Amino acid sequence: MTAPGRFFCADAARERGDAFAGTAPYGTVWVLIEYRRGWPANGYDGLALDPGTKALVYSAAQAHRARILLVRRPGRRLPGEGGRWAVLRHDGSGGLRQQWGGWRRDEDLARIAAALDSPGEPGLPPVVLVCAHGTHDACCAVRGRPVSAVLSTYWPDLVWECTHVGGDRFAANVVVVPDGVYYGNLDAASAVTVVREHLADRVHAAHLRGYTTLHPPQQAAVAGVLARFGPAGRYAYDVVDTVRDQRGWRIRVSDRADGARALDVEVRARRTPPRRLTCRGPADSSALVYDVASIREGRA
Repeated sequence: MTAPGRFFCADAARERGDAFAGTAPYGTVWVLIEYRRGWPANGYDGLALDPGTKALVYSAAQAHRARILLVRRPGRRLPGEGGRWAVLRHDGSGGLRQQWGGWRRDEDLARIAAALDSPGEPGLPPVVLVCAHGTHDACCAVRGRPVSAVLSTYWPDLVWECTHVGGDRFAANVVVVPDGVYYGNLDAASAVTVVREHLADRVHAAHLRGYTTLHPPQQAAVAGVLARFGPAGRYAYDVVDTVRDQRGWRIRVSDRADGARALDVEVRARRTPPRRLTCRGPADSSALVYDVASIREGRA
């Protein structure tokens, strides 16, 4: 899969056994823009769009703390300008909302700003994003594109390739939005299983990086619960209390199926030795890892 002698961050991370629970970036709003030409290394920021429209969309996204991702369908690139855009939102009550539109001229993208101020439509199927941003990191293309290709044969209407989502060394990365679920360390076979299970509302711990509606220690706690007790629905568990102490965090997780059952999870953080964490970044960096120290069952 990879060329001998060349450094690939995902290969190195697998050899080290890098932990990835608790590595999903926090966020509840995503802006998707279909862009069929080559993607700049810095994604949306590097596009040569109409300056006024580009600034308007960027400012609106910043105001809503939305992440802008360029997307395209897997496989051969389609000719022509424009495409589709979407605003996807995971609201505070757990509602999943989407608003879609189309664009041909740069100025058409200004409608994204208005969409960010509207609630969107509930009940639409999720979007499955596969990071395949090779100009940002080689592993995203080398590992991401085979995954997007196979997933699109099963779910052609749901699957898109996208720009950088974070955690290059965990490629292939798949993000389901607006569910807000990150999966990593996938290949073609495991990706089909993970997405099939996700769409059936069964989240497994094995490839779970985290839920974007939770902060990293909370993500690690829920992943630990799933690892201990087995796969469960996206909303099977709620984080109801988080207490920071000198050793880490004490996180209480409630079971929606049994309202009287609570799980007390202790999470510790540690720094890894400096390592080369991305293909493009030659400097070594230390990563923060979240370990589950204990899980105790109790009553709410």
